[in-house]
Amino acid sequence: MNTDKKELAVAALRDGTVIDHIPSAALFNAVRFLDLEKLPKAVTIGYNLASKKLGRKGIIKVADTFFDDAVLNRIAIVAPNAVVNTIRDFEVVDKKRVQLPDSLIDIVRCNNPKCITNNEPMRTRFDVVERGDDTHDVKLRCHYCNHTVDGLDAHFK
Repeated sequence: MNTDKKELAVAALRDGTVIDHIPSAALFNAVRFLDLEKLPKAVTIGYNLASKKLGRKGIIKVADTFFDDAVLNRIAIVAPNAVVNTIRDFEVVDKKRVQLPDSLIDIVRCNNPKCITNNEPMRTRFDVVERGDDTHDVKLRCHYCNHTVDGLDAHFK
């Protein structure tokens, strides 16, 4: 085996979206959040890859798919430092960090069993009360019952 050669841990993508710098602990939450198991396109998931910034990270590559910012920015709940790369013809044409919106409507389910959103047919609404660089630094508060939850413990609808 030739140890002088370096190889990619994940294959190159011709066209699509790459979501990088996802903390390993949050990777599968991001996958579920994007409903990638229902997507009829090729999806590559890298778990526990070496990272200088995170130690270990996750990466998601989705072929021939481009998400709108509103969907991608919701990933900031579990991966506040995630970077989204748009790939066209094997080249990065756009690179941006996700940005957590001020409020999340019908995305997160309230953990409080007495909350009205768990007992009446209505949309949930969470306000972001703390932002940070780590998943546990993100704090969300239910608009209706004021129950607070951190990003990694959030239950998605």
